[in-house]
Amino acid sequence: MATPPSPKGRGAPDNLESKRFRLPERQADGDWLDAIRDIDDGPPPLRTTVTIEHPRSILSRNTSPDLPFDQSVNAYRGCEHGCIYCYARPTHAWLDLSPGLDFESRLFAKPDAAKLLRATLRKPGYVPKVIALGTNTDPYQPIEADYRITRSILEVCLEARNPVAITTKSDRVLADIDLLAEMARHDLVAIALSVTTLDGAIARTLEPRAAAPRKRLAAIRALSARGIPVHMNVSPVIPAITDHEIEAVVAAGAEAGALSASFIPVRLPLEVATLFRTWLEAHFPDRASKVMSIIQDMRGGRDNDPDFGSRMRGTGPWAELIRTRFRIALKRAGLNRHAWKLSVEGFRAPADGMQGVLF
Repeated sequence: MATPPSPKGRGAPDNLESKRFRLPERQADGDWLDAIRDIDDGPPPLRTTVTIEHPRSILSRNTSPDLPFDQSVNAYRGCEHGCIYCYARPTHAWLDLSPGLDFESRLFAKPDAAKLLRATLRKPGYVPKVIALGTNTDPYQPIEADYRITRSILEVCLEARNPVAITTKSDRVLADIDLLAEMARHDLVAIALSVTTLDGAIARTLEPRAAAPRKRLAAIRALSARGIPVHMNVSPVIPAITDHEIEAVVAAGAEAGALSASFIPVRLPLEVATLFRTWLEAHFPDRASKVMSIIQDMRGGRDNDPDFGSRMRGTGPWAELIRTRFRIALKRAGLNRHAWKLSVEGFRAPADGMQGVLF
């Protein structure tokens, strides 16, 4: 029997049970059971819902040796972009929700994030370091247009002169180009834009609600034109799906103004592996087994390698081939010659209260 496609505009085909927490398998939409008897052309559209969350702290810290930051802020939980490969999907299980459709449709927003960050930066013991945004879910996913939480975080960081590194796959970052340009003047910001593929058809199924590849390249161009340093993530590289585009993506990013680029082979932690396999069967049944075979070859015979260091690089001949091709592509494009410089020298504790001086 053929694998059913994902609901229109979504990445995951359905919800799946998280065996780690014995979550019940869920229907894709709360109205499903009531509506299915009354319709003839499929289930009702899957709505996105947003729950307001009020955490007591906002700065997360990590000690992972293969990550270039040790503190981050996540304005949202879940991500409407719906990228089928997203390594953050399993985090929804901690909320008693599915890493499948729940992750991309049942979102959580933290409107107090800037207030909490301001209080943290004012503490006498705070040591100024780069704050990473977008380490778990995208800070510029669609709901940012309404909540503007990421912008409020940037306002606090600019006032405090605390540097920020942003990772996104959305051209919505341009909505904050005024703040970002001012931060760049003080060496306070670097942006990593993810470009997985140049093929719009692949992007629409792989990352259904993320910005189209052409829009991401346009964002790189616009940011670079304002003097904002941009790095390009060619991530994830998916064998037999996107790996043939490595050279073209790197060249396109360089032409748009990216200063550097990097890649990560696709990672499939926990429930992501099950979702990804289902996606492959739905969209690439002709090569699903080949794709998984190469992934396992790069991951020590498993769907996923969780070990520090190798999880970001992969091992074996396939991983080495990708590294070699990427290295040559970087050289041809003239990338990775820029020394990133984010400064904490101008740090100053922000004012007491939300109305600070921005510039």
